[in-house]
Amino acid sequence: MATRVVSKNLFNFKPLGELDPGAKALAEQHEQMRTSPEAKDMVKRIEELCLRHDPESNKEYTEILRAAVVPVMVALAENEAFAFGGEQTNTTFIKVPTSHDGEFDVPVEVYTPKCLEGETKRAAYIQAHGGGAMSLSAADVRKSVQCIAATLNVVVFNVDYRLAPETKCPNNIKDFYEVIKYVSKNAESLGIDPAKIVIAGESGGGYICLGAMVLLAENNETNLVKLAMPQIPMVDDYCFSDPLAMTKEEREAHASMRKIWRDLIAADFEEQKSSPHLFPGKASEELLEKFPPTIILESEFDMFITEASRLANRLRRAGRLLEFVVIPGATHMSIYIPGTKNNEDFTETIKTIATEYIHS
Repeated sequence: MATRVVSKNLFNFKPLGELDPGAKALAEQHEQMRTSPEAKDMVKRIEELCLRHDPESNKEYTEILRAAVVPVMVALAENEAFAFGGEQTNTTFIKVPTSHDGEFDVPVEVYTPKCLEGETKRAAYIQAHGGGAMSLSAADVRKSVQCIAATLNVVVFNVDYRLAPETKCPNNIKDFYEVIKYVSKNAESLGIDPAKIVIAGESGGGYICLGAMVLLAENNETNLVKLAMPQIPMVDDYCFSDPLAMTKEEREAHASMRKIWRDLIAADFEEQKSSPHLFPGKASEELLEKFPPTIILESEFDMFITEASRLANRLRRAGRLLEFVVIPGATHMSIYIPGTKNNEDFTETIKTIATEYIHS
């Protein structure tokens, strides 16, 4: 059993009990976008596809979701507030060879703060992008993730892991896991301090990060990672429970999440539904005790708040939770939207984490 971690108890956000004005404005904007005839037809079709479990419906569902999500995230990345990331970092590209699902080189974008060029003991931040583990790419989120590198003074490895449904569990999480191993093994040539490797991911990328944490625990490799930072993560199968007991956000998302887990991510849902490779929240106490030191970041009104809270409680008891941070009044994505109070709170939070837990 690993030594229990000691929290510095740095954060004491108080729940608002209602959406922050910025998050509320974003939610209202989203609802307004859903009122057009085209949007209503798309929502109706998605609802129909969620009730089907066949290759044709899976293909159509994936196409619709990708067509809806990718343009929104690409447009967000064009926000001028993200311009400083590219200005203050240099971007290079590496490929990590793998063989767990055929011979495949995992593409990785590397963002190095210009102020760290030439240094040999830099902190690494290995990132899994969001998108439900079935959409988006490293390039789609490049500008916002470059800002992480510049803001936290870390070298970011933005991993272009393979997506569902083309790649199934556990090969998706193994892509990310292999990059962790590669960075650790090649730390000297990459100019990385092997004692300061951080792994992170948001939403679907949070699941990818958590899944890799399971693999590290199973292989007794927790020592490779100084800190894990899953954010607004997909954790377990809570979406398959009774929607009447869910929060509004969980209830609204549960049908789509069932579709994504069962038909897109899982290779064989019935066979894998008890596996922590598919649902990291089902990791045993013995595995949780081997997890890297962990900080979970959440939003008060996130669609994954219940499952993330349950995992945080289990990790705390297992002695592996450093902090569980819940941004007040925030929704699933509002913590990443520049100009909102939620984003200000989130940015200050990760700055503090960098100072107190990564660089210390």
